[in-house]
Amino acid sequence: MITLKKAKEALLASEKKAEELGIEISTIIVDSYGIVIATSKMDGAIPISPKFAYEKAYTSASLGLPSSEIAGFASEGKPYFGITDIFGGKLTVIAGGMPVKIGGKIIGGVGVGGSQDTSQDALCAKAAAAVLEE
Repeated sequence: MITLKKAKEALLASEKKAEELGIEISTIIVDSYGIVIATSKMDGAIPISPKFAYEKAYTSASLGLPSSEIAGFASEGKPYFGITDIFGGKLTVIAGGMPVKIGGKIIGGVGVGGSQDTSQDALCAKAAAAVLEE
């Protein structure tokens, strides 16, 4: 289980990484059902960044993979082809979502949105996930 206290620590870790990278982002922590536990939007983050962050967190919590790794399964001829359409846009293949696992069990997800380089979103999400998996 992800506690609110731990989720707040994870938000701070994500924001610290964003500051190191010189970007403003939004971060969302969800439980294994995709329910929001905590969220933050840094000053200056683009207005759509919370939406990006949520979809990435939901995707990773639901499928147990970083959101960017879904792309390899979602192209034509692959088992998840059309998955983003089937779920009405609730799933994404954009980098920046990380599952949170303890003992191999998915307990939630982290999503980060806002950077023009989604690999930076992923670095912030990894920093948050590391705190939650301690």
